[in-house]
Order: sequence, then C-alpha cells, then structure tokens
Amino acid sequence: MLTYPEIDPVAVALGPLQIHWYGLTYLAGLAFAWGLAARRSQQPHSPLARQQVDDLLFYAALGVVLGGRMGYAIFYGGERLAQDPAWLLRVWEGGMSFHGGMLGVIVATFWYARSQKIAFGPLLDFVAPLAPLGLALGRLGNFIGQELWGRAADVPWAMVFPRDPLQLARHPSQLYQFALEGMLLFVILLWFSRRARPTWAVSGVFALGYGVLRFIAEFFREPDAHLGIQAFGWMTRGQILCVPMILLGIYMLWYAYGRTGARLSKN
Repeated sequence: MLTYPEIDPVAVALGPLQIHWYGLTYLAGLAFAWGLAARRSQQPHSPLARQQVDDLLFYAALGVVLGGRMGYAIFYGGERLAQDPAWLLRVWEGGMSFHGGMLGVIVATFWYARSQKIAFGPLLDFVAPLAPLGLALGRLGNFIGQELWGRAADVPWAMVFPRDPLQLARHPSQLYQFALEGMLLFVILLWFSRRARPTWAVSGVFALGYGVLRFIAEFFREPDAHLGIQAFGWMTRGQILCVPMILLGIYMLWYAYGRTGARLSKN
C-alpha cells in the first residue's frame, strides 16, 4: 500500500481569503487551453483567426463554470435543488459536473459561432482537443482535495485518504481519470486533429473517447454516497451519463465519414 502524499488543499491563504489547489487547476487548464488554441489557430485549416481565440475561450470558460455547476445540481443534486433552490448559487459549498460543463461549452461555442458567423461544426471540432488537459488538471485537484476517491482495493498502489471516515485502502481513481480521460484522450485528440478531418469527426472522437474512458474509470471510483449504484446492480450515475456520449460519438463519426464527399473540417 502507498502512503497518501497529504497536501494542504489550500494553496495560498491571505487572511480570510483562501485559494484552493482545485481552483488553481481550473485556471491552469484554461491557460493551457488558451496556449493550444492560439497555436492551432495558426494552422491553415483553422476556422478561427488568432485574434478570435481570446473571446472564444472567455465564453467557453463561462460555459464550463455555469454549465458545470448547473449540471451537478441537476444530475447529482436533484433532491437538494428541489428543496433548496438557492443552493445552486452557493458555489463555495462545492459541486461541479463534467457533463454539465461539456453542455455549457457546447452552448457557448454555438452562441459564439452564430455571433461570428462561423460554422458550428468546424468550431466545435476546434474546441474539442482543448478540453482534456483541463480535465487532467481537474483530477489532480480532486486528488489533492481528497475527493472523488476510489473503491476499496488491495492492489499494491492502494492508499488510505486521511479524510476518509472509513479509513480504507482505496484505488486512487482520481489519478486513473487523470491518466485516461485526461492525458490519454489529449494525446489521441492531438494526434487525430493534426490534419483536416471531416466536420464533426474530431468532436465525435472526443465524445466517444471520453465516454468510454470515463465509463471504465467509474468501475474503480466510489459511487456518490447519496446516489449509490443506479442500475443493473453495478452501474453508477457517471456511467449512465456516459452512455449518451458514447452513442453520440459513434453517430457523429458515422455521420462525418458516412456522407458521400464529406467536407473536411477546419479544426
């Protein structure tokens, strides 16, 4: 069993002001996304000029935060939201959902595409490879904050999280998700999007890849205590939310490559 490298979740404390590592990982993810978007905007098949990157990332960041919070409230806190609607606004109490953040980014990208008269499909393909690094850093934030830990395990790399009331040796599932839906998906998307692809293909790879990799990681992650197992005696809420993503990714790839003379995406 490994020893958990306990790190103070508060990175900086200035009197009553506390800056948590989780928040810093969000900022770092946005910074990496901005740098990658700026570089990719120089490609000849980019749908976006360099001077448009800043505005796009601003709206995408709003989509991540607003969509992530609303998604968590709806997908994971429905009963609490119904009893206390003001809880949605108390973001300091925690709670963000990737699936909600993804929907928020899609809405923000759609709005920006319409406002700039850019085709939505190619722009979404441009945005898709920017997300996995942010996801990877967010999972590191979960690990430092000792949240979303794994199920009980007896593997040699299992660890006891000090904040775990049961004090069980568990899978460090945050690191699994860092490696799978973060770094591995980033490498796949970076490689796949290096040249022009049919419109919707890059977005399809993202949806399919994230859905499959998150579905796998959920087998090692402790289900949310207030939700537990949701279906078939083994399926978690996270896995249920991944099923539509997997189906959507398959459909997008079929649509992208199944059309005669499919137009290459400017991504």
